Amino acid sequence: MEHHILNRNNTILNRFIAELRDVKIQKDSMRFRRNLERVGEVLAYEISKTLTYKSQSVETPLGVACENLFTDSIVLATILRAGIPFHQGFLNYFDNAQNTFVSAFRKYTEKETFSIEIEYVSTCQLSGKVLVLADPMLATGSSLTKTYQTLVEKAGIPRWIHIAAAIASEQGVAAIEQYFAGCQNVTLWCGAVDKHLSSQSYIVPGLGDAGDLAYGEKL
Repeated sequence: MEHHILNRNNTILNRFIAELRDVKIQKDSMRFRRNLERVGEVLAYEISKTLTYKSQSVETPLGVACENLFTDSIVLATILRAGIPFHQGFLNYFDNAQNTFVSAFRKYTEKETFSIEIEYVSTCQLSGKVLVLADPMLATGSSLTKTYQTLVEKAGIPRWIHIAAAIASEQGVAAIEQYFAGCQNVTLWCGAVDKHLSSQSYIVPGLGDAGDLAYGEKL
């Protein structure tokens, strides 16, 4: 399984991630959402380099040009609600993609123990398509793997899977690598990878609760 950690190269992405993390800047929820969107755009651009391309003719007012355009059928999937602005970044670039939404959340049984509950799934057929499964925070990997399992059971097996996170933990990366061990058609894309999880499985230093920062605190 291939994986890419983008902030290890110095690009404008580093600024977007720094602002997502900054406790002062992230108080502006509109800017927080826009920064998640911009990280999604950068990851979409990087993913686009891996697609299958074919030369196609384009008629201009003065003649005909040939451009290499990708031929893959793309499905963008995200986990509600923090994933919405992140998802929009991918959709800005893959504007003809089909879209899938999953409501997955942590259900705590004890203070530091939880299971992943899925309440809602809206998906198209996935068989033979390129799935981009995006979630801003890859903490334990439980939400992403449970979501993927649910999608496959409901909609079939994609031809290729791109898993994308703005910020991941080392534990989350390891969990994804273990879940997809031996798979040659999975690529993991992370804006940044942090070393630790808190006792409640939040990424440290991370950025806090992405859903609350984007849309306000929940009950």
